[in-house]
Amino acid sequence: MSQLKCLVLGVLLLPMSLLAVAQSIKQNNLTTPANESTIAPAVYAVDPGHSNSTADLFIYETLQLTDAVIANLTQLGLSNVTAFAFQNSSDVENPPKPTFFGKCKTYPGDYLWPSRSLWELFNLLLGKALIETVPYAAPCYNSFDNYNQSNCDFITNNWTNGSIYHTGDPTSINAVLFQGLTCMPPALIPSASNCTVGGYPSYAVNVSNVAQIQLAVNLARNLNLRLVIKNTGHDFSAKSTGMGALSIWTHHLKDIQFFKYYKEDSYTGPALKVGAGVQAFELYGAAKNYGVTVVGGEGRTVGVMGGYILGGGHSPLSSIYGMGADQVLSMEVVTSDGRFVTASATCNPDLFWALRGGGGSTFGVVTSVVVKAHPKIRVTTLNYALTTGNTTSADQFWAALRAFFDGFINYTAAGNYEYFRIQNLGGGQYYSDMGPWFAPGMSQHELESLVAPLFERFKALGVEVNPVFQEYNDFYDAWYASFPVEPWGSNAVRQASRLFPRTNWQDTTKLDATFDAIKGVVEEGGYVIAFNIAAAPKGGYPDNSVNPAWRNTVMHAIMATLWDPASSVSDMKAASDKLTFDWMQRWRDVSPGAGSYLSEADYIEPNFTQAFFGSNYQKLYHLKQRFDPLGVFYAHTGVGSEDWKMSQMIMGNLPSQNSKLCRA
Repeated sequence: MSQLKCLVLGVLLLPMSLLAVAQSIKQNNLTTPANESTIAPAVYAVDPGHSNSTADLFIYETLQLTDAVIANLTQLGLSNVTAFAFQNSSDVENPPKPTFFGKCKTYPGDYLWPSRSLWELFNLLLGKALIETVPYAAPCYNSFDNYNQSNCDFITNNWTNGSIYHTGDPTSINAVLFQGLTCMPPALIPSASNCTVGGYPSYAVNVSNVAQIQLAVNLARNLNLRLVIKNTGHDFSAKSTGMGALSIWTHHLKDIQFFKYYKEDSYTGPALKVGAGVQAFELYGAAKNYGVTVVGGEGRTVGVMGGYILGGGHSPLSSIYGMGADQVLSMEVVTSDGRFVTASATCNPDLFWALRGGGGSTFGVVTSVVVKAHPKIRVTTLNYALTTGNTTSADQFWAALRAFFDGFINYTAAGNYEYFRIQNLGGGQYYSDMGPWFAPGMSQHELESLVAPLFERFKALGVEVNPVFQEYNDFYDAWYASFPVEPWGSNAVRQASRLFPRTNWQDTTKLDATFDAIKGVVEEGGYVIAFNIAAAPKGGYPDNSVNPAWRNTVMHAIMATLWDPASSVSDMKAASDKLTFDWMQRWRDVSPGAGSYLSEADYIEPNFTQAFFGSNYQKLYHLKQRFDPLGVFYAHTGVGSEDWKMSQMIMGNLPSQNSKLCRA
């Protein structure tokens, strides 16, 4: 366990008292001043230069909870202070049995559920950062005494196309279906008559320093509360929500620092230290200002240093630089015992390995990440639409699409990334738009030369497209022009995905079967979003926990089934089951042993441990038991989640976040 002692906390404390906030604590008829000599907020400040990482701590990372603070709270005579104590070191080696807590996490009404006075004390220790949940769509109802028709109209009009608004809310998530749909705009669920918290967390901590995270982790562990972590809420599988939970909301950890020269392990070069709340549009904008390029997602509002990078993180730059997790040089993280540590190749290397691909909300709460920065790069994009119509039959459409598929290995070998959609318009009509073909490092002339044989094949098939090329001097400009704000929060959709291996393109029979599996889903009404992408760059990639399937992939494909929100439950279930057990099974059958991207996956992916983690799973599970022996962190389909189950189902087989989480 010596590696676990690479504590950022294990440095000399600055000779300064606790930070002051003019408040007082009233508890058990006792009033205690809360000032610089007592507890509000409950933090010490440490020297930012005494980190085990090459990068200094951000200011918010220097504000930490310590054993001395806990001792001070105890001396004040306040009750329930032990609820915020750190985990005993002996529990790491010999974790206590969970029988004391019972089979399920602690919920309102349970013996260990915090009293109102304990929530108030917690809020004071946090510096008034505790938020009692009011669902995002609550202004549409009278349930929370905040009815406002104009606010409701705004929320309704921007519900599905306004992820920038949802990500700024403490508890709103994308995967609303699994939350239980307990507070949706009435226009989306006309039968709804009220709004309840449902599957949203009961409380959220609006994090602005490390001490607040430590307090939340300690409280959740000591009282067996369900704990979730939310940055933006993008995940397809609702990992950042849960009934009765305490949520750690990292959205406002927005610091960014640039290093022109950074050395960590074998890496020497430019780097960025990035707060956990930084979103793609903020990261890319900063990188442009510093004259560098950073690997991140295509979605504008995705929180890059949260679940995205912890789950691997594919990117428009993956074909030349690899996955987002491949860029990580060090991380600062609060572990399940409440301690604040550095994870890098030389400090807590096992934790470092697990965090880079093993999934978010699983091994700890990351507060910042240092990532490689690459040189400024030009990008050329290509857009075109392929559609049936007066001059193009369905047979010609599919033949042209197959011609495009044939070149996938060549395109990724050139560092390209194609983002395209395929849909059934009905009546035997089909549409596919290339939006965009993204060619980092290429001039327009070079891309035109690369795709010339494809357009010749289109012409020979009698298919006409109108390609539009655009060359940019910087990644940010190309990305911003190419990827709009993504849709959000549909209550009538289920998605799934598959990583299709290169070997399927090296055998004509396998490629035929792969293409037919994609085509068949679209012909039956499925909507497909796909990426021609490879994540095994020529320069190599580090040893981390990224799903090994990514290293053999040339296509990541997402399918979606949609239904009318007014459909019967039986019809919804039929559509949902068809996606998992029929359409997706066809994709699995043509790619045996491959996998899926855990952040954009089927909510009930069969054998998810293999699909999401591959041969890494046994090691990841062992590390989960080591770093989180009490099961403080839980994420649906995350490492170790098979040890838990939710007490209720949606449509018969979809675990409901609006239910209790209990040991399996």
